[in-house]
Amino acid sequence: MLNSVVVSAGSLLSSFIAADQQLPPNDLNPIALEMKELVWGFGSFAVFAVLLRYALWPKLQSSIEGRNGRILDDLAAAESTTAAARGDVAEYEAQRAAARADSQKVVEQARATLEAERTARLAEVNARIAQRRAEAIAQVEASKAAARGEVEAAVTAVAATAGLLATGHRPSDELLRRAVESTLNAGASS
Repeated sequence: MLNSVVVSAGSLLSSFIAADQQLPPNDLNPIALEMKELVWGFGSFAVFAVLLRYALWPKLQSSIEGRNGRILDDLAAAESTTAAARGDVAEYEAQRAAARADSQKVVEQARATLEAERTARLAEVNARIAQRRAEAIAQVEASKAAARGEVEAAVTAVAATAGLLATGHRPSDELLRRAVESTLNAGASS
């Protein structure tokens, strides 16, 4: 079998060699370049290179430079806008702090006013309470004095009657008054 493959490959090779010898000598080779193709290819490349260098490249270059200029202008505008925005934010924060300080002052003033009014009202109420208390104490003292006078009179009358019944004669009014006063004063102090 190997012999048959070698023989068939050999016969195939000999048939190719025979076919190559049968070709005409001026047959065109698709890989080989001809001089006129080479000249036309180089000529079109040279025309395209000249056209690109002098017609298209300057327009492309100016377009690129214009784009770069617009980008740089936009970046500068963005930086100035950012700086302006930062300034606006700082101004806003300053206004906010000033408003907060003003509101704090108003609150403190309101607290101070409220505290002053409360203190004044407390002083007024305390004064009225002290006045009513003094009046009540005066009334109590007056009532005590009046009651003491009535009690002294009643005790003096009872003591005079008891002295009259016990001794048969009435003790002197001065003696009765001193005895009743000393007894009532001793009871009031304890």
